Amino acid sequence: GTGKTETTKDLGNTLGLYVVVTNCGDQMHAWDLSRIFKGLSKGGMWGCFDEFNRIKIEVISVVAMQVLSIVKALAADAKEFDFMGQIISCDKNMGMFITMNPGYAG
Repeated sequence: GTGKTETTKDLGNTLGLYVVVTNCGDQMHAWDLSRIFKGLSKGGMWGCFDEFNRIKIEVISVVAMQVLSIVKALAADAKEFDFMGQIISCDKNMGMFITMNPGYAG
């Protein structure tokens, strides 16, 4: 690797933020990721989703909608927002990062 995940972790730690690294795979479902997103949003943590390109395309399309709702809440400086039918808190320190290795063929 080129240090993508380590760079994200180091930057977060330098800023005093907790960074949660999730190793992605083809067995992940949108529901799994939604639970991680909720925790990141509530706790104001950063999430680094390693090898994001290993997630099935059907799952990524749903996850894109989940991420959009979070990004809109952050842009609006909302304290709470509707995430998949549930009102959750939104800490402005929350961040999401992905790493990909495009050569992966599944």
